[in-house]
Amino acid sequence: MKDKQAERAPSGAGTGPPTLDVNRSSAGTLSVRIGGNWRLDQPIPPLADIKEQMTDDAGVEAIHFDTEGLSGWDSSLLSLLMDIYQLAAPKKIRIDTSGLPEGVAHLMAIATAVPEKKDTGRGKSRIGFFSAAGERTIGFFKASVEMLDFIGEAVAALGKLLTGRACFKFSDLVQLLKQTGADALPIVSMISLLVGLILAFVGAIQLEMFGAQIYVANLVGIAMVRVMGAVMAGIIMTGRTGAAFAAQLGTMQVNEELDALKALGISPMEFLVLPRMLALCIMMPLLCLYADLMGVLGGMIVGAGMLDISVVQYYKQTQSAIGLSNLWIGLFHSAVFGVLVALSGCLRGIQCGRSASAVGKATTSAVVTGIVSIVVATAIITVGCNVLGI
Repeated sequence: MKDKQAERAPSGAGTGPPTLDVNRSSAGTLSVRIGGNWRLDQPIPPLADIKEQMTDDAGVEAIHFDTEGLSGWDSSLLSLLMDIYQLAAPKKIRIDTSGLPEGVAHLMAIATAVPEKKDTGRGKSRIGFFSAAGERTIGFFKASVEMLDFIGEAVAALGKLLTGRACFKFSDLVQLLKQTGADALPIVSMISLLVGLILAFVGAIQLEMFGAQIYVANLVGIAMVRVMGAVMAGIIMTGRTGAAFAAQLGTMQVNEELDALKALGISPMEFLVLPRMLALCIMMPLLCLYADLMGVLGGMIVGAGMLDISVVQYYKQTQSAIGLSNLWIGLFHSAVFGVLVALSGCLRGIQCGRSASAVGKATTSAVVTGIVSIVVATAIITVGCNVLGI
């Protein structure tokens, strides 16, 4: 505080430089007499005499201040008093501020109300490797239990839906179908078309070396219909819809809307999570079919424009390469991805903390969880199809 605090002493007080006198007024009490005009541009008296009187064997129990000769003060006086306080605190010496001016005593009370934290910042000890590994392991098992509990509640809500006892608004489901389906067509179109173009272009460079350009249609068709269409649609929906679900439910958690639903006897799982799961499970296979079509169209553009393959020839080659088994495998992928994206987004939203930053973390976690789940599920389904010979 650099502004001068102009508190004047009674008439006749000194106006010279700051002075500091120390003496024993009684047994166990140290009297500090402060006089003069305390300003930042004046030399401040040293604390040597006070330190000498406050040694461990001096028997000082309290410090009293006498400011009869004080004519004015600013932050320099407060700085001196805080130094005295820091010297007295470890020795448990009581500071009597009754003799200080009212403004000084008030500022001292504010400055000493909350003790300084000594265990923060750079001095904090680092956590050992085994401690960190143990905490991560405990966190992993705790998160796994929470996820299994959430999946169990989702299955129970689905069972209530099948028996006609689920509590949610049909209008919400219709709106979610629009948001997860029609509103996602532009981004799905662009990404799937570009993926088909890339697959066709990479395949054309290699197949053209052997004069087998026509098999670009086989490469693009099988890849898109069997796996890539569903995977690309799933990843797009994870970043678009799964993150939106997590942000929506996380914001409701912050605003205590989920607690309000529970207080009204309405299950958030049935009212909020179930319609989102249904919407994605219904729309993901349709989006997968659309992504397959756009990917094949992208391959056709490369075939017709770069390899001089006619559109009819490319179409017939694609039709002969793609079988119903590939189509059903792709649709199965997409249905599984729809469930995973919905569960990931809703789970992270329900687990969200009660702050604005927690909503952002929940959204990021939902995207990461959804993409990892899609990759793992793709690997499992691919290996399973290979084992079954499909």
